[in-house]
Amino acid sequence: MKLVFKLKDRVHGGDTPLKFCWQSVLGNYLATTGHDNAVRVWDRHGQLVEEMQLPGNCTGMEWDMDGDILCAVCEKSSNLFLWDSTQKKTLKIDSGAKDAHTFLAWSKVGFHLAIGTAKGNLILYDHKVGRKVPILGKHNKKILCGQWSAIQNCVGLASEDRAVTISDISGKTLQQFAVNDTPSLLKFSEMKGNAKTRPVDNTVSIVVGKKTLFIYKLQDPDGPAQLAFQPKYGRIEQYCWYGDNYIMIGFSHGHMVSISIHPEEVGREIFHVRNHQDYLASIAISHSLNYAATCGDNSVHVHDLQKLEEVTAIIDFTDEKGLKDLAWTNDGQLLAVSTTRGKLLTYLTKLPMLGDTCGTRIAYLTSLLEVTVFNSIEGELPITKTIDVEPSFVACGPYHLAVGMNNRAWFYYVADDKNAEKTRDREYLGTIQKMSLNADYAAVMFDGKVQLHMIDQGVHEALVEGKEAKLFPDREDEGAVTCSTITNDFLIYGTESGNICYFFIEDWAEVNVYRHGVGIRSIYPNDCGSHTAFIDEKGDGVIYNPVDDSVYTIPDMPASVNGLLWETNVFDKDVFVLYDDEVVYTYVFHRESLEGSLVTLAGKTRLPFSQRPLLLNNGILTLQTTSGKTNSILLESHCFLALDDHGQSIALDENAFQCAVALKRWKEAWTACVDLNSIEYWEKLGEAALISLDVDLAIRVYRQLQDAGMVLSLERLRDVEDRNLLAGTIASYIGQFDRAQELLLSSTNPVAALDLRRDLMHWDTALQLASRLDPQQIPFIAKEYGQQLEFTGNYSAAYQHFEKGLIREPEHLEHDETCAAGLARTSLRLGNIRRGVEIAIKHPSRQLKKECGAILENMRQFAESAALYERSQYFDKAAAVYIRGKNWNKVGELLPKVTSIKIHLQFAKAKEADKKYAEAADAYHDAKEYDSEIRVALDHLRDPERAVNIVKATGSTEGAKMVANFFIKLGDYGSAIQFLVLSKCNDDAFHMAKKHGQMEVYAEIVGENATAEDLMSIALYFENEKNHLMAGRFFTRCAKYAKALNHFLRCSLNEDGDEVLQLAVETVAAAQDIQLTRQLSDFLLGEHDGVPKDANYLFKMYMALGQYGEAAHTAIIISKEEQNNGNYRVAHDLLFRFVRNLAWWVSKKH
Repeated sequence: MKLVFKLKDRVHGGDTPLKFCWQSVLGNYLATTGHDNAVRVWDRHGQLVEEMQLPGNCTGMEWDMDGDILCAVCEKSSNLFLWDSTQKKTLKIDSGAKDAHTFLAWSKVGFHLAIGTAKGNLILYDHKVGRKVPILGKHNKKILCGQWSAIQNCVGLASEDRAVTISDISGKTLQQFAVNDTPSLLKFSEMKGNAKTRPVDNTVSIVVGKKTLFIYKLQDPDGPAQLAFQPKYGRIEQYCWYGDNYIMIGFSHGHMVSISIHPEEVGREIFHVRNHQDYLASIAISHSLNYAATCGDNSVHVHDLQKLEEVTAIIDFTDEKGLKDLAWTNDGQLLAVSTTRGKLLTYLTKLPMLGDTCGTRIAYLTSLLEVTVFNSIEGELPITKTIDVEPSFVACGPYHLAVGMNNRAWFYYVADDKNAEKTRDREYLGTIQKMSLNADYAAVMFDGKVQLHMIDQGVHEALVEGKEAKLFPDREDEGAVTCSTITNDFLIYGTESGNICYFFIEDWAEVNVYRHGVGIRSIYPNDCGSHTAFIDEKGDGVIYNPVDDSVYTIPDMPASVNGLLWETNVFDKDVFVLYDDEVVYTYVFHRESLEGSLVTLAGKTRLPFSQRPLLLNNGILTLQTTSGKTNSILLESHCFLALDDHGQSIALDENAFQCAVALKRWKEAWTACVDLNSIEYWEKLGEAALISLDVDLAIRVYRQLQDAGMVLSLERLRDVEDRNLLAGTIASYIGQFDRAQELLLSSTNPVAALDLRRDLMHWDTALQLASRLDPQQIPFIAKEYGQQLEFTGNYSAAYQHFEKGLIREPEHLEHDETCAAGLARTSLRLGNIRRGVEIAIKHPSRQLKKECGAILENMRQFAESAALYERSQYFDKAAAVYIRGKNWNKVGELLPKVTSIKIHLQFAKAKEADKKYAEAADAYHDAKEYDSEIRVALDHLRDPERAVNIVKATGSTEGAKMVANFFIKLGDYGSAIQFLVLSKCNDDAFHMAKKHGQMEVYAEIVGENATAEDLMSIALYFENEKNHLMAGRFFTRCAKYAKALNHFLRCSLNEDGDEVLQLAVETVAAAQDIQLTRQLSDFLLGEHDGVPKDANYLFKMYMALGQYGEAAHTAIIISKEEQNNGNYRVAHDLLFRFVRNLAWWVSKKH
């Protein structure tokens, strides 16, 4: 807090404490009194305004409710000493009291004054009519304190007789109650209960004996509350009501306590702090600032009532011995503190937030009589200027500073150094409401008018003759001016009738008027005046372009707007902010986009409490504080510009990306995409670039995404100069087709809209566009629309469009054929079969005939359907439809051309049902249904030979089974067994062979395909039948060599001797068993029956066993025997054959 002024020591002639009070409402004056019995009135800057000498010690001093009249009373006079602040006059009025005045209090709602006396009498004085009403005996002793209620206009009094009375404006006692000790500090307040009740001063609070706080409810006189506190707190020095049923109490031992007076928790302590170690003298609350201040020891502590635990300020008085009292002005701007030695110091706690900007230069009030001008953006040093009066406005221009109040203004020339030279002062015809400056002129608004005049007329007099000053508006019917501002080139003002007028200073003429229709509340042009934001009386915000009178609504407007700032950074010239008491709203004006020019909300930022925005530059909002300083915050919408604790850029997240895109800060958005490293965000950036019509950026983004198709498409748009054509094409790329059509129709190539709708197959719209733009396209669109309608089942509409599509010109033959095909199909579906078939037959397309055939087939028009299939050479389909129509004759005619097995099968079944078995058998054969052919051949044609041939040719298992059953019925078991084996019914074949003695047939049929189990069964069967030859054969095949050899050796050699011995040799060779070899060798040498066998078998056995030496020896023996018998030729052939066989065996082994 800044010291504003300090009254000189012993200003009242002694070291005793002085009394003081601020003027009500305005707080422009401070009244003090003290040891010298004088009442002095000081202004806000510590200058003495008035002095009244009292005949005795001042016992009461107070301002009326409006702050116009100061009244003081003293001990040794019955006069009331009044000072009128408006007329600067002093009055003395005799109250008529016979005893000393001890107390006075002004009414809070009228001009009534209550004066208490030392004997307990009350005097009511009505200053408005000058009437005095004495009420004798109101109390029995001295009246100590009292107060008027703010709503009911009752006066409460407390006396040394320990009685408290509540009286009305006439002095009638309404209520009276007693306390048990000396009362002090009586106050009225409203104890809130039911929110629906009417506000009323229903509670009286009073300190009793400096120890307890007595709470008396006027509506419940029988239930008062007397609150006692901890002894360590000390005496109650002062207390204040605040908020919703809360009381702040200051105790002598330095404690400050806040208690609740809510009905359900009366007296509950909610906050406690000890600000002062030795003593606390007083407390005061500023309801406008919502602050509480305590004084004691040698310091003042200030708390925020919303966060009591936080100390917002501390004022140290190191040179003072002790503090006595403190008080705020009503607006909270000044805090006066008195000391025990009679000193008084006034501190500035809240400055009027007066400030203005011009470009990036800021001028703002830093003290009541001090203005600072600085430009931190361009690095200019601050210039501080002490001014002559406490201003009500500040205006800033490129070279000038203006301040003023009421109807007077002072102008200062502000150079780049720290000197500020006053150039002139000027008076106007009314109280100045607003002033704006440019380099040469000032625009001053007062009393519904705005005056434009030169700032330094003498400097430019030779150059601007006739352009010195002008008053607006020119005519009374234009309405009163409600707002005005000035740019380098224009004076711009708005009127209550809704007009916004542009006055061009260079030509000294009005160049543009926009009629809005609703009164204009405030206007905010950008730096050059090319676009002006204004807010009308409805609270709607609008951006106005004076070049073409276009207006753009500002969306999502707050309920109340305190101001608007345009961004001063040249790269963000289309960004501006609106602000109310709590939030700053960031907006972007898009000059070019797919939606045309528009305004969008980019973000919201919480506005620090009691701070006013002055300047916006690159997302940094400069704020003016109540302490006469500036503060800067970074808007949430510009979070991508945030730095870390070391001043370095931070990694950008999703929120930063969205903010950068919303503000069209493409560089930062690109950086965010790199940091996020996600395709999703690159795609969002590409779409945002397209929406903003930034083709070059979009190409870069889609090249980064490796989307070659989009890059190539965008490359073709680089040289497009027609913005509507460009925007429309881009809108079609991102799916905004309605917007694309609107833009393309407004372009130089409106046919592009028709092409777009055709490409999208939006045929209704395409036809409408074609009728306006290119009627020759109607038949082609109608054809395509008809195809779509036919696909969706709207055949009636499709038929109409196909008819509309016919051109009937040779060069469009293919097109007409397509339309004719559509007519044929839709005619059939609409039931006009004759026309549809006729068109289809004449049409050259096979496919159309097939399609029409399918339609007719679904309609169960089989004859026509089959005929079309046949004409289109789809013979299989034609035959199938003929079958559905039972037209077997046509089916038979088509069968040679039919390839479908299914159709042949259907035909065969039909012929079989008609008992035409031969045709049925042939059809079954064509259908490759051989089992059915066999069945028909056996059951109906009695042609087993055909059946047998089919079975042998196809290997059909089922067919073989049927043939087998047929032969069983005929008793031809051998044939039956053969076909049972073919049908893989080996068990049945075996049992039949066993039953009918056909095992040899079975064995022959089984052959090499027999399983080990089949061979064993056959071998055992022959063993039981004593057929040793067959048993041996099958035991050999199932690898039972011992049994097989036994059976071979038991065979008779008379009939099949050679075969038996050959089989025995083969069995031994396969077994490779020594015992079996010896057994066969003994048998061949005649060891069993004494009859040696032919030595050739022994030779063959040795050869089969690979015993070539024994085989050679045997061959020589045999050869010698033949030689002895004279058979030399036989002997030679024997040896030659042996040698050849031996060579063969050796080659076979290796």
